[in-house]
Formats: sequence, structure tokens, C-alpha cells
Amino acid sequence: MFHALSFTNIFFIYVVLIWFMFHSRLSDAHQEKHFLHYKFTVLTKADTFPEFSAVIVADGKRIKHFSDEERDWILTEDDWTEPPKDPPETRNWFIHQIRTLSNCTNSQCSELHVLQRIIGCELEKLPDGTVNLTVFDEYGFDGEDFISFNSDTMKWIDKNPKAKETKEEWDHQTERNQFLKYFLKTYMNWISTFNNTKQSSPDVHVSVRKAPDDDSKLVLTCLATGFYPRDVQMNIRLNRINLEDQTSPGIRPNDDETFQMRISVKINRNFKGSYDCLLIHSSLTEPASVKWDGRCSDCETDHTWIVIAGIAAAVALAVIVIITGYCIYKQKRSNGRCT
Repeated sequence: MFHALSFTNIFFIYVVLIWFMFHSRLSDAHQEKHFLHYKFTVLTKADTFPEFSAVIVADGKRIKHFSDEERDWILTEDDWTEPPKDPPETRNWFIHQIRTLSNCTNSQCSELHVLQRIIGCELEKLPDGTVNLTVFDEYGFDGEDFISFNSDTMKWIDKNPKAKETKEEWDHQTERNQFLKYFLKTYMNWISTFNNTKQSSPDVHVSVRKAPDDDSKLVLTCLATGFYPRDVQMNIRLNRINLEDQTSPGIRPNDDETFQMRISVKINRNFKGSYDCLLIHSSLTEPASVKWDGRCSDCETDHTWIVIAGIAAAVALAVIVIITGYCIYKQKRSNGRCT
């Protein structure tokens, strides 16, 4: 989970922090998944960034964050009836751990080091109704995997030669490990409550425009936005049959912490049929279907120019007829030439 990085430049620390604060295990749109992650970052030297930073994220929503100024956890939103519990370890505990690993004394560290931790669980509901639950507690030190907790065996797994001493020490902390196991197992109940109370239904739109590279084709696009949680399944259909070669940039976040997804497909401009967008989401009691109304956003432009060109041609033809008729009339009157 933790990737090797260079810590000689502050830019790389910035990359590590951004990656760790926002990285999550992305869910598959064809299955329902939910997650609760506690993420921590601790630095030995913090010229630009806080010495300690932490955030709690559930299904892409930032629920709590640690305020370095107030030295306390702060709710990101104030409408949570039952926010997740604060983690068992305190800010001072994390700072003590990184100073121990870095061999720093009296907070004087000549080198830059970083300790990262992600603890939480992931809940996956399969199509057959079964539920898989994964709990984890993993640490990284200086950008490498360091140590992780196995809640089944109640033992720590050292993933780095430098972690052997830490493993021996933490394995003997039975009271802390028992509490950690209980803490991990309570995540499932919290996620179930969170999933049932924090839902938002999608707003679905279907639009069509000209294909930029083929006059015989149109591009039909389906946009679903404002939905929560993240997982969604969406398809464009012709006569209730899913079309092939659909493209999508994937699920994207909105500014209000909901999500959006856009899919597109090329269709035959002259083919007649019933096109619709079918969307499945946990906030809906049944799949939503939105039909294409047959209109094209920029096809009217072509029609307008055709009409204008037709009118111009008719006017030109009328002018030619008038001039020709006038010439014939003059010739008959004067037996001369039309000039």
C-alpha cells in the first residue's frame, strides 16, 4: 500500500501527503462497496506541513479531521447523528512512535522521516446477497510497507526488516490489541448505519449531439449526478438491450461530496428505435430509466443552414428568372440586344 518515495525534496512530501489523505481503494460499479478509513501522517520535520495530520473518510466523504491548532477531532459536517469514534491512539502516541523509529531524542531530528497509518474496514455486498468484510490496520514508514495487524491471530506482521523489534514489542501489548480488535469489528455496524442514513438519489439526463468525425453518427450521452454512496451501475440501451462500445471517464466527485458518472456511445443517425439510460443505485427502490426524447442539441444548426441555403438559392433563381424575363421583354420591344 505504501510506495517507495524520496524524501530529499519537500515536493515529494507534498505528494505523499496528498496521496495518503485522498487515496482509497476504489469500488467496482457492478458491486456495492462501502469503506471507513482512518488516515494518519506524522513528520519528524514539519517546516511547511503540520507535524501531525489525520482524517476520517467514509465512502469518499470526509467526516472528521484532526485540528492541529485545537488538538482535537473536529466534525467536517455538523449533521452526523452518530459520527465514528475517535481512534484509540492520540497525537502524542504517533509522535512518540516516529521519534522512536527515527532515533530522534528530545524532538531534535536532523533528518526528515514520515510515518503513515491507515486503519479501517471495507464492506462488500455481492450480487448473490452475501457480504464480505475486511478489516485492517497498516503502517508505512518512509514510504515503505512497515507493519500490519492481523485481527484473527491477534498478531502483528512485520513487512520490513526494520519492523521486527516493533512487532515483538506490540505483540506483547495484549490489552491494546484486544481493544484494537474490538475497535475494528465495530466498524461494520457503523458502516451499515451510515449507509442507510446517508443516501442521495441521482439526477439523470440524456442528451445527443453530432459525432465530430462521422456525419452519419450521433453521440448519445447519459449523465447521472448528485448520487451517494459512490457505487452505481449505468448502461445505455436500445430497445432494452445494452449497447456495446460505451465509454466513460469513470465516477467523479462533486463539490458537495456526492458523485457523478457520464457514459457515451455512438448511434446511427438514421436508425429509429427506443434509446434509454438505465441506472441502478442503492438509493433507488428500483432501477431508473430515462428515455431519449429524439432531440439533438446541435443538429438544429445543420437544419437552419440547410433552410438558409435553400432560401438563398430560391432568391438567386428568382433574380435570374426576373432578369431573363426582362431581357426577353426588351428584345421583343426593340429587336435589340439585352444589355
